[in-house]
Amino acid sequence: MLSRLDIDILEILQQDARTPIHAIAAQCGVSQTEAAEAIARLENSGVILRYPAMINWDKVDRDSVEALIEVRVTPQRDEGFDVIAERIYRFEEVSSVYLMSGAYDLMVLVKGRTIKELALFVSEKLSTLEHVLSTATHFVLKKYKVDGVIVSGPSQDDRLQVSP
Repeated sequence: MLSRLDIDILEILQQDARTPIHAIAAQCGVSQTEAAEAIARLENSGVILRYPAMINWDKVDRDSVEALIEVRVTPQRDEGFDVIAERIYRFEEVSSVYLMSGAYDLMVLVKGRTIKELALFVSEKLSTLEHVLSTATHFVLKKYKVDGVIVSGPSQDDRLQVSP
């Protein structure tokens, strides 16, 4: 069971993983030693998995494409969806896999250099897996907000204003 301090630290680190330990301690009202010990405990227990940087790849001169793939599968006796999800998340193109409620079973987020590369992944690797019944691929065209961060602000309206 996580303490209030643990939750406060997690919220701070989720907002900015580069927050210095002295700032975390001050915001939580504890000593730097207590904050550092709490962070170490959260890391060792697997609550904190890593500290990623959020990058707006649209501002980098690099080809990349992302797609969300809806996957319908046949769950396995005594194992449910876990075995097929594990097979899927082991592909290098896959960055996330989620078990979903609704019309499909798994949501798979994939990344690649080109649309063709991702299309080949779906047709040659994903859809050919045993127990995969169907897929529906949705390519990401533009990101507006990711993990609570606005990456594409409001568009500038350059039209002339018309007054009555």
